[in-house]
Amino acid sequence: MKALVTGGGGFLGGAIVRLLRERGDAVQSLARGSYPALAALGVVQVQGDIGDREAVLQAAAGCDVVFHVAAKAGVWGSYADYYRANVTGTENVLAACRAHGIGRLVHTSSPSVVFDGNDVEGGDETLTYPAHYEAHYPRTKALAERLVLAANDAHLATVALRPHLIWGPEDNHLVPRIIARAKAGKLRRIGNRPCPVDTVYVDNAAQAHLLAADRLAPGSPVAGRAYFISNGEPIPLWEMVNRILAAGGLPPVTRTVSPLVARAAGVICEGLWTLLRLPGEPPMTRFLAKELATAHWFDITAARRDFGYQPAISIDEGLVRLAAWLAQKPKP
Repeated sequence: MKALVTGGGGFLGGAIVRLLRERGDAVQSLARGSYPALAALGVVQVQGDIGDREAVLQAAAGCDVVFHVAAKAGVWGSYADYYRANVTGTENVLAACRAHGIGRLVHTSSPSVVFDGNDVEGGDETLTYPAHYEAHYPRTKALAERLVLAANDAHLATVALRPHLIWGPEDNHLVPRIIARAKAGKLRRIGNRPCPVDTVYVDNAAQAHLLAADRLAPGSPVAGRAYFISNGEPIPLWEMVNRILAAGGLPPVTRTVSPLVARAAGVICEGLWTLLRLPGEPPMTRFLAKELATAHWFDITAARRDFGYQPAISIDEGLVRLAAWLAQKPKP
């Protein structure tokens, strides 16, 4: 088949591209930059912004399926920027599918669309969207997911996948931030509760996208549904953080602050960054304080049942691969 991967130059998008090319599928990518690694794989690259409808229409021409991975992530930034990337971008992808008669759309969503600030242990797809979000990312991702699921019909089969805390070699978000904060002495454990969470190794998340696409068709059990994707190995959050630090040759986090102090710091930081228009992300936000002090892991039974998802790379094996990648990276 011929697939469009939006955000094909990114962490997850790149992993999806590699798997598609390994099995012989033709791939087109839409991204703002040009990537030599994609060129080496024979990927047709269209440079453009996901918020530009004409660019999306051009990138989707001739495709049989779309993997919509591109998004604005993070915990800070203007609502307009998040809305353009995550909502308008998704509207553009849906319009391109309709315009070109593309019958399948796999949308990368996020478990944060159902996060209400409380513990979630073993949550499944019956979880509902909360009435309030404390960050623009989950709010706009929830809007996008709802658009995708509502678009499912007899002509366009859609599915939304919610991979949780993706990590692994080539990570340009989660792992680098953890390591950078630890090296700067700014990493603190929030509270003393175990707070089990699940994560997903990047290759497992990418494989889930291909499996879902292969089972996706109008009227199939997969169509019009959202699925949680993880490694199925929930462990305490700070144990996972410490294992990532160990993969980078760093000591574990030992210093702790209370959840109340972390949330107060988030309120203060958000106020300062807004008032003074400071660059970059604040070191703490209300959303981040809650996320780091609560349990959140999910039941992946539905993904196993409906499209045969089975995490092939365990956390242990993934950490070995991560350590090898970090060891060979040039030192800053």
